[in-house]
Amino acid sequence: MSSAAATAPPSGPTEPSGQPSPSAVFPVPDVLAFLTGRWTVERTLTDLATGSAGTFRGTAEFRADGDDARLLHVEDGELDWNGTVNRAGRTLALLPGPAGTAEVTFADGRPFHDLDLRTGRWHTRHPCVADLYDGAFTVVSPDEWRVRWRTTGPAKEHVQHSVYRRRLS
Repeated sequence: MSSAAATAPPSGPTEPSGQPSPSAVFPVPDVLAFLTGRWTVERTLTDLATGSAGTFRGTAEFRADGDDARLLHVEDGELDWNGTVNRAGRTLALLPGPAGTAEVTFADGRPFHDLDLRTGRWHTRHPCVADLYDGAFTVVSPDEWRVRWRTTGPAKEHVQHSVYRRRLS
């Protein structure tokens, strides 16, 4: 599968860069309430150092975790990396933050990043050993949001683009 085939067309107005226009941004007053539910995920991945590329297609579920207020973010799908397809997934946790924000952690509880979608956009950074992950989140509608991660450093030169669409059934 080519990465062009895996990238769905954007919903709403876009800039020449293909990014949502400012008018397409959808403010989210409570990130946990917004994310709760099931989503489809389409992701393109590019290793800028080698030119290798791949796609991930699957689902993401944001669900309550026991009696506490945190959500689990569980992704499951298939990763096609240079023509080799394997099952892939990940689990993150979202803890409620102040005024509708959240703290995102890895499944083992290590901090990952903060998340504030009250304006419909959020930029964050995560240092990982000597590499740096720069994340840009954009909510384009009540049923679609996107994230772009750019990783730079001695171990990685990657870009990931993900589109999440709410599953209504």
